[in-house]
Amino acid sequence: VQLQASGGGLVQAGGSLRLSCAASGRTFSAYNMAWFRQAPGKERVFVAGISRRGLRIDSVKGRFTISRDNAKNMVYLQMNSLGPEDTAVYYCAAVISDGLVVATSDREYRYWGQGTQVTVSS
Repeated sequence: VQLQASGGGLVQAGGSLRLSCAASGRTFSAYNMAWFRQAPGKERVFVAGISRRGLRIDSVKGRFTISRDNAKNMVYLQMNSLGPEDTAVYYCAAVISDGLVVATSDREYRYWGQGTQVTVSS
């Protein structure tokens, strides 16, 4: 599967963005999907994941929400109440899974998008 992330940009603190990730291929529903982010000089970290069956895991509870549309081969990350600490490159990732567990380690994901920059100004 090939992944294409989009939707990043510059936003003021307190604002919102919705990131999108378009996946190629006909078996999108077989993949667990996730968003990671990497701030300058820091390691890439898990933001949110969603299983092929719709189980969600969010590390930024209350502000970020992951969703997917299997009919459109899309996964989204709705980000609200953004702060400067959310500034990073955001990556979508995918792995074929039985859907029972959503991995939070980037080592578990095989396919990666190119990343989209999110910059939050204070």
